[in-house]
Amino acid sequence: MADTSFLAWPFFEPRHRELAAKADAWAAEHLPALVDHHDVDGSCQRLVAAMGEAGFLAHAAPEDGRFDVRSLCILRETFARHDGLADFAFAMQGLGTGALTLSGSDALKASVLPGVRAGTTIAAFALTEPEAGSDVAEIALAAAPVGNDMVRLDGEKTWISNGGIAGHYVVFARTGEAAGARGLSAFSVPADTPGLTIAERLDTIAPHPLARLRFDDCRIPAANRIGEAGAGFKIAMATLDVFRSTVGAAALGFARRALDVSMERTRGRKLFGAPLADMQLTQTALADMATAIDTSALLVYRAAWTRDAGAPRITREAAMAKLVATESAQKVIDAAVQLHGGEGVRSGSVPETLYREIRALRIYEGASEVQKLIIARQLLSQPA
Repeated sequence: MADTSFLAWPFFEPRHRELAAKADAWAAEHLPALVDHHDVDGSCQRLVAAMGEAGFLAHAAPEDGRFDVRSLCILRETFARHDGLADFAFAMQGLGTGALTLSGSDALKASVLPGVRAGTTIAAFALTEPEAGSDVAEIALAAAPVGNDMVRLDGEKTWISNGGIAGHYVVFARTGEAAGARGLSAFSVPADTPGLTIAERLDTIAPHPLARLRFDDCRIPAANRIGEAGAGFKIAMATLDVFRSTVGAAALGFARRALDVSMERTRGRKLFGAPLADMQLTQTALADMATAIDTSALLVYRAAWTRDAGAPRITREAAMAKLVATESAQKVIDAAVQLHGGEGVRSGSVPETLYREIRALRIYEGASEVQKLIIARQLLSQPA
């Protein structure tokens, strides 16, 4: 049983504890029937529909436009502890429409977000390109006006989560108002728009729906622009400010599962005539794992609480939370593999599955090295 004592911390209100209990009970009851890791597309489609019906997706695309980041983090941590695909399916509904929630026109919100909340529309966030990963300012996909009321998109996006199954994409493109980051805009693009094709499906060590997208003379209404022209970088960063902390929460869920199974393993496994848990080296490993988890949780929920308390930006706090939580979870899970011995590397075992799941979190939404740069720049921007 995962430790939930952190929910008594002053970051949380009674509604957060109620949400955690509801999500945990729902996941335990429903996920075994919804998830088939040999059918990731179908699993994600079933998960989104079920989460919409259960009401969880209202937190990912709030009707009033106000994200409760603590709720997002609690849900991601809970779902990740149960199953990585469940976390993915939930998270992408929020990340995939975060720009719309924060900056979209009333008409765009009305056309997309109700379906996202209900689980009838799958969302995707199309930011990364073959030559523009962590450096968003290098985006090259071009958005050019066609007359007064249309925009033509030409170029590629890659490593797009939900690519191939999404019904809607938020796409960031170069509109040229200025050089670099100041010349980008965001657009709402339905998946069935002529000229938008799935160029390639991408396989990873922890299977998720991923694709490379191609835009060839893909025309959308100019009214599909999200926010002001040239504000795309600002919109992308505001979206990541909300969801970066939740990546740390997902890492927490993976790490808690790793500690749970390690406790069970070391209590039940005998070595030299005594439980493995009686060995001091084992106890040291377990202590390090538990301490890393609590350290990460404090940073994750500090960032979430700071955003919910009204801070307009939490760039430094979110970067710290993601950096520490994902790097710590990798170490916790590696320790779990070691404590399980041969069982830890058996394909399909919990430690082996977690080992594959955690690796991508240190890369997406800004690699760990980028998070360090963000933190340092925030520090150096302060008056001497």
